[in-house]
Amino acid sequence: MTVATLTDVLRPCLTDGTAVAGLVVQGWEDARAYVAAAEAEGRPVILQAGPGARAHTPLPVLGAMFRSLAEAAGVPVVAHLDHGEGLADCRQAIDCGFTSVMVDGSALPLARNIDLTAQIVALAHPAGVSVEAELGYVGYAAGATSALTDPAEVARFQAETRVDALAVAIGNTHLMPSPGAVIDSARLAAIQAAAPGLPLVLHGGSGIAPNDRRRLAQGTICKFNIGTELRQAFGAALRHELASHPDRFDRIQILSATMPGMERAARAAIASLAARD
Repeated sequence: MTVATLTDVLRPCLTDGTAVAGLVVQGWEDARAYVAAAEAEGRPVILQAGPGARAHTPLPVLGAMFRSLAEAAGVPVVAHLDHGEGLADCRQAIDCGFTSVMVDGSALPLARNIDLTAQIVALAHPAGVSVEAELGYVGYAAGATSALTDPAEVARFQAETRVDALAVAIGNTHLMPSPGAVIDSARLAAIQAAAPGLPLVLHGGSGIAPNDRRRLAQGTICKFNIGTELRQAFGAALRHELASHPDRFDRIQILSATMPGMERAARAAIASLAARD
């Protein structure tokens, strides 16, 4: 059994120059492909259930799916709630077997974000569940604009919440269809200096070039959320399968054919966060 918490897989990254991929799951086929990719690379993986997946598939089903895959895997697998909206979301995830929850108070004023996050930590830690939070606001490509993380707020946030990992906004953006994010290195250095032992998280990992991911993983950025490039791989594989077999109609046969392409894309993402030999 290799079910792991976020703390289990991120703490070693503070000293070994690597980071762990938080891969956004939308269904059974991609979750299977992601775990197979992690096993092939010999690296841990974080399976993430975001708001889109939760709107399509009930959280108890996602929790059972993640736990089943984790318990059979040969590498550590984290069952992670991504962008939990509050206490109810996080409590349900914990009850459904998730080992890690992200509470997203990034749109709140600092004091309210701290209060919400501290409530989630008080709920999660006694259950052996890790907590990720967000300070600053990571925006969306062609959508809401980011509000960059203020390094002066980081130490207070860490001290008053006891959070296990912190997502920061330093030029990264959700849903970028290709790399192009410009990372604010000075801001990152100030954040790291304010909380030197705190694992940091970058959402919007698809917008960061693989070489830049590898470089950033040499510090305290221990987790990259990656979704868009994997959805692109799924779309390409699905279109190829349907174009190659226009008479095919069996859902399982069609969707299973997308898995090799998704596994290759996931392997590349995971490998981009590993230390050079």
